[in-house]
Amino acid sequence: MLSSAFADSPEYITRKDTPFMPSKITWNELHSSLPKHIFRRSTVKGMSYVVRDVTLAIVLYRLAWFLESPATVFFEPSSFLRLVKYVLWLFYFNAQGILFTSWWCLAHEASHGTLSSFALVNDTVGFVLHTFLLVPYFSWKSSHLSHHASTASVERDENYVPRTRSSFALPPEDRANVADYREAFEETPMCTTFRIVAMQVFGLIFYLLFNRKGSPRHPPGTNHFSPYSSLFKPRALGRLAFMVYLLYQWTKQVGFGHFFRSYCVPYLLTNYWIVMLTYLQHTDPTVPYYRRSQWTFVRGALASVDRPFLGWIGRVFFHNVSHNHISHHLFSSIPFYNQPLATACIKKVLRKEYNYDSTNSFRALYRSFTECEFIEDGSDIVFYKNRSGHANRVLASIPSTSS
Repeated sequence: MLSSAFADSPEYITRKDTPFMPSKITWNELHSSLPKHIFRRSTVKGMSYVVRDVTLAIVLYRLAWFLESPATVFFEPSSFLRLVKYVLWLFYFNAQGILFTSWWCLAHEASHGTLSSFALVNDTVGFVLHTFLLVPYFSWKSSHLSHHASTASVERDENYVPRTRSSFALPPEDRANVADYREAFEETPMCTTFRIVAMQVFGLIFYLLFNRKGSPRHPPGTNHFSPYSSLFKPRALGRLAFMVYLLYQWTKQVGFGHFFRSYCVPYLLTNYWIVMLTYLQHTDPTVPYYRRSQWTFVRGALASVDRPFLGWIGRVFFHNVSHNHISHHLFSSIPFYNQPLATACIKKVLRKEYNYDSTNSFRALYRSFTECEFIEDGSDIVFYKNRSGHANRVLASIPSTSS
């Protein structure tokens, strides 16, 4: 039973076993399948989600404060009640981490202008929510929109850009042997698990600070905070510094222990969920990357995978960011609450070209981490290769046309 729950999904297996043919579907074909009302934005509806998720986080924080109040001294004499207190803190860590992630997702929607029809409302909400999570909203918005404009482009994408054979100093494919791949990639399962957790918890921080997993076209030292970086937006630094000052004052007021439990632990879990969901959206052994001659906007957008990430939690609190990611990339101006309908419409056009994977997300994470190591340097359409130098999917043979 447990092994089947963590098995590869039928959709993934079918896609892996089907030779890949680059899409010839046009954006206009997909756009014409959508009803016009699907693009309408409602400030009231969008802000209702913001009010809901902010209110829930505040209520949860107040309940956590009760766990630290003098009224809870009755926990101390009983080991059982102390255990209950620890369990409640674990619940708080995870629930608040999910709510902080919902804030990040709402700020993401604001960056696309879908929370409201007013740009000022979008940017104000996005800035406040992201700043609380120490994300430089305007710098991040700039690089994120660049990612949307160049998804799955080896040369121009901004996020999770794959490393090439040459970047690992591997011999050419026709000369490489098992020992070469082992030297570059072999590690124990324990080490792999540790690196996955480290990437999940600190990956977003390292991306913002050091452009880790970002585009290699940016010069060394690129980050979202430095005034000398191409990604920097002048209005970001001072306001983030003010947020850090507020967090410092908060720590002085409540004590470091309570601040660490109520903010820092959920913050790290938020980073975990954000990195996991964004990594799985675009890193998969069965979806391609393109070089310039083969890349188009539609092909790049289709090089994503829709997943039922965390089930109803992903639907309700992550605002469809993983459930409907392909339609979001094709039509990012559609509000998140209309993306399920958009997905249903474009699936009828895409048919077998629609990428869906119901594999358990934690299994998919481990699979992608170990199977998506590098791409080849020369080809215009490439798939990730694994630690043995093998790709899980191949290109279909395209018959040459003769006059």
